[in-house]
Amino acid sequence: MNKSGLIVVIALLLGLGIVSSSLYTVNETEIAIKLQFGEIVQTDIEPGWHFKMPFVQNIRKFDARILTLDTPPERFLTVGKKFVIVDSFIKWKISDVKTFYKATAGNRWQATTLLSNSTNKGLRDEFAARSLTEVVSGERDQLMSVITSKLNEQTLGEFGIEVLDVRVKGIDLPEDLSKNVYRRMSTEREREARETRSQGKELAEGIRADADRQKTVLLAEAYREAEQTRGEGDAIAANTYAEAYNRNKEFYSFTRSLKAYTETFSGQDDVLLLKPDSDFFKYMKSPTGK
Repeated sequence: MNKSGLIVVIALLLGLGIVSSSLYTVNETEIAIKLQFGEIVQTDIEPGWHFKMPFVQNIRKFDARILTLDTPPERFLTVGKKFVIVDSFIKWKISDVKTFYKATAGNRWQATTLLSNSTNKGLRDEFAARSLTEVVSGERDQLMSVITSKLNEQTLGEFGIEVLDVRVKGIDLPEDLSKNVYRRMSTEREREARETRSQGKELAEGIRADADRQKTVLLAEAYREAEQTRGEGDAIAANTYAEAYNRNKEFYSFTRSLKAYTETFSGQDDVLLLKPDSDFFKYMKSPTGK
């Protein structure tokens, strides 16, 4: 290759290098700024192919999508002087790329550090103005809305960052406080259990006393009815005996004597001492009893 051909090749390579360094692309998911000697000269760069002055201008690109910052759990103090451990996350995006670049020099780690510090300060202030019950359940949604609004006002002006949402993943008590709460809950449950047992015992005593009363009443009524029935039976028996006696006095006297003999001499060792002329043996002496 001669000298002129080499010069042409070198010129072409230099031209390609200059053209390649002059072209750049911006994706739909990116936001970019154009710098000239370190100064921002353009921020409203649309997605697509663009040109820049080689060796003089350079392009910085940032993620334009919604990003998530998962902050480490922090310890906050409530208005009731109770410590809570709060685990939260933040949804954010770059809204003003010029302010964002000036505040963070385009360093995303520095941006998340500034955002995390601002969020912790906002959470600390809001938790310090509320009780433990309010931050856990009563005003939790309202708390998140207030923090998001206040934090967004600060970060938009200072960092060019729009905070879309701040959410609390969990609120836990410190270990020592959790143990105290557990002991207090256990004591309260034991007290409720004792009250329930006492009420049950009192109810059982009442039921038992009522059952004993009903038993006494039933036995008394049964005894009264039994005596009444026995009396009626005795009356019927006496009446029957009287009627039988009136019909045949001699036969009635004979059967009664036989029954007396049977009941008196029911065993082999039974002994009865009477005078020989006693009326008890009259039917043994004569069938007619004479």
